[in-house]
Amino acid sequence: MNVIIDIGKKKIGAGQPCFIIAEGCDNHLGNMETAREMIRQAKVCGADAIKFQHHLPEEEMLRDGVPMSANFNMPLFDFLKLYALTLNQHIELKQYCDEIGIIYLCTPFSKKAAIEINELVPLFKIGSGELTDIPSLRVIASLGKPVILSSGMSIYEEIDETINSLKPINKDLMLMNCTSEYPPKYEDINLGVIKILEERYQIPIGHSDHTPDIYTCFAAVAMGAKLLEKHLILDRKQPGPDQSVSIEPFELYQLTSGVRKIELAMGDVKKVNDLEKPIRSWAHRSIVTLKDVKAGTVLTEEYLWTKRPGTGVPAKYLDNFFGLKAKKDLNKDYLITFDDVE
Repeated sequence: MNVIIDIGKKKIGAGQPCFIIAEGCDNHLGNMETAREMIRQAKVCGADAIKFQHHLPEEEMLRDGVPMSANFNMPLFDFLKLYALTLNQHIELKQYCDEIGIIYLCTPFSKKAAIEINELVPLFKIGSGELTDIPSLRVIASLGKPVILSSGMSIYEEIDETINSLKPINKDLMLMNCTSEYPPKYEDINLGVIKILEERYQIPIGHSDHTPDIYTCFAAVAMGAKLLEKHLILDRKQPGPDQSVSIEPFELYQLTSGVRKIELAMGDVKKVNDLEKPIRSWAHRSIVTLKDVKAGTVLTEEYLWTKRPGTGVPAKYLDNFFGLKAKKDLNKDYLITFDDVE
């Protein structure tokens, strides 16, 4: 799978660094200074992009029928009416991202929301709840920008249906492995699905993580994830719908720096590296005398075994010395050679 998708100066796909998204979601609670500080922290911590959400509550849900969640203390509709960013605020945050040099992203939760932010974003990130909203997704895909789809709460057949519906419209699709639990049980994460999704759809596959820590993100990169998405919050003591699945800035820094180190470590060449060579010379074993040896002595395990350094005859030749005779007197702890025996 050699698909590569261009996102401005960044590339996502085969052979590219993992594209790391700090998900700002609504952890700003409508406060623009908080949102700007989240942008600054995402930038300094090494994320490629920060993503917010564009909610038009009347466009995306009915007031009734969406249950309360354990993660917040009011109906979601009311929460969004109170805290969701306006389009003008999104425009302001996009300008700020451009100023400090981080990619601004935003998830639309309705067709209208997508159309409103179209000029602001280089790609569309679609949440798991919208994966099966094929009518809206067709409209979004037709806007001509790459689309990242999250796959939480879905089965392969549903993903098949969405991918097959959108590919004729937009070839630049990406898919996130995701578990829509807040937070999830680790046994529900199923990171092995990343490779299955890559083989099944032949598009860049990422991982959207809702655990309260960063360990499964590291594993996802080792499994081949080309994108990572992780919720960011300035202070985990702050209440909100995504508080329990968010990490603080110091953890985001640990995540981004750890991912880059993992990427450096993902080679598949087995060789003696330059920095190993001086260690190898002393750490391997050579054949040595265990005691003083008189000339003419028949050599056995009583007289010879292996010790460091590895600058003498390699240990693997020990059996070749047994039964031979010493040509001359040999001192204890002597690095014996084949010239010393007959």
